Amino acid sequence: MKRTMVIKSAAVLGVVSLGLAACGGSSTSTESSAAPAASEAPAASEAPASEAPASEPAAAECKNPTLITATLLPATGSLAFLGPPEFAGVKMAVDEINAAGGVLGAPMVNIDGDSGDTSTDIATQTTDAALSQGAQVIIGAASSGVSLTVIDKITSQGALMISPANTSPALTTYEDNGLYWRVAPSDALQGAILASTAIDSGITKAAVIARQDAYGEGLEKAFAKNFTEAGGTVTSELLYDPEAATFDAEVAEIKAGAPEAVVVIGFEESVKLLQEMIKQGVGPGDQQVYLVDGNISTEAYKEFPKNTMKGVIATVPSGEADLTAFNEALLAVDPALTDYTYGAQSYDATMVVALAANVAGCADGTAIAAALADTAGNGGEACTTYADCLALIQAGTDIDFNGVTGPLDFNQYGDPASATISINQYTSNGAFEEIGKVTAEVPLP
Repeated sequence: MKRTMVIKSAAVLGVVSLGLAACGGSSTSTESSAAPAASEAPAASEAPASEAPASEPAAAECKNPTLITATLLPATGSLAFLGPPEFAGVKMAVDEINAAGGVLGAPMVNIDGDSGDTSTDIATQTTDAALSQGAQVIIGAASSGVSLTVIDKITSQGALMISPANTSPALTTYEDNGLYWRVAPSDALQGAILASTAIDSGITKAAVIARQDAYGEGLEKAFAKNFTEAGGTVTSELLYDPEAATFDAEVAEIKAGAPEAVVVIGFEESVKLLQEMIKQGVGPGDQQVYLVDGNISTEAYKEFPKNTMKGVIATVPSGEADLTAFNEALLAVDPALTDYTYGAQSYDATMVVALAANVAGCADGTAIAAALADTAGNGGEACTTYADCLALIQAGTDIDFNGVTGPLDFNQYGDPASATISINQYTSNGAFEEIGKVTAEVPLP
C-alpha cells in the first residue's frame, strides 16, 4: 500500500488524522485463565456486592474497597477463537496489577466466565453469576450482539461494562447510563478503512455479504457508504443467517453481479461461506476477497486447498505501536495461543478499569465509570505501566494512561476517540502479515 493513496482515499471518506506504516479462572489473578461455565464460576472472595450508584467518583462512604471484575468472553460459540487471547490479556493485566500492589491497597479479584454467542443463553447465566458474586465491572463481551443481550441487566444494577472487542456502531449511542465503555473502535472507522483499502487497490465494483446481527449490519453499512462515496459501486449488499445450512443462493447472487472483489463480514461460519464462494468461482483464487476482525484467523482456513487464502486482505483493530513484543509476552501467559486478536485490547481494558478505581477512590461501577475519562486523557501526566501510573495517582498527580494499543482517550460516548486499523495479507492458509496500518479519529454519529 502507498501512503499517498491511503491518505487521498481516506480523505474522501471523511477519515482524518491518518498515518500509514508499511510492514513486511479462577477468581484470582495467579490461576489459570481457562474460562469456566457460569455455573462453575469460582467464588469471588468475601467482598461485598455492589451498592447503589455513587453520585461522585470518590465517595467517603465507599462500600466496595475491593475491585471485583468478571470476564464475559467467548470460551464457546462462533467467536471462540477470539477467547484465548482475550482471556490471556485480562490475566496478564491482573497479574501485573496485583504484583504492583493491587487496587486501593487490596488484591484485585477476577472471575472468568464464558459469553457463548447469541444462539445460547450462556451470557445471561454468566452475567447473573458474576453480579451475584459482587462483580462491579464486566469485561466483555467480544460480540456486539451478545453485549446487547445483557447490557441493560448490567448497567441497571450500577455495574460497569467495558468491552475489548465490540465494534457495532449501534452501541455508540445506546442508552447505558454512562456505564458502557469500550476500547475497540466503532466499525464506522473499520468500514471506512476497509473501503479506502479496496479503492486504493483499484477495486471499482464490490459485493459485500455480512451476518445478520448488530456487528455484521453495522460494518456492512459503513463499508458500503464509504465505498460508494469514494466512487465505487456495490454490486450486492447481502445479509445472511449465520445458522443457515447453506449459502449457495447468496453466493449465486454475488456471482450474478460480477464484482471485482467480495467483502465477507462474519464469524466462524465464514469458513462455510468461503467454501461455497470457491465452489462457485467467486472466492479466493478467483478474485480479491476481503475479511474483517470477526473472521481473520490463522487456524480457520488451514484445511482449504493449499494457498487458497494467499492474497486475501483482512482488516482488524490493532495498536498504534508494534504489538510484536506484547504478543510474545501474551504467549508466555498462554503458550497454546495461535491468534492474538483483541488480546492487547483486553489487557488495556483491564488496566484502565483498575487505574480508574484508584482515581475514584472506590470500586463501585458508577464511580469507576465517572473516573475513566480522567484516567485516560484530559491532560494528565502520561504513563504506560500500572506501577508508574499508580505511583502518580498516590502522589496526587492526574494521569493520562497510554495502553499497549496506544492512547486510550475516550469521546463523549465512551468510545475511543481515535484508533488504529491494521491491514493484513494472507501469505498462506494459516498465516498473514501486516502490510499497512492506519491511525485515525473515529467518526462520530
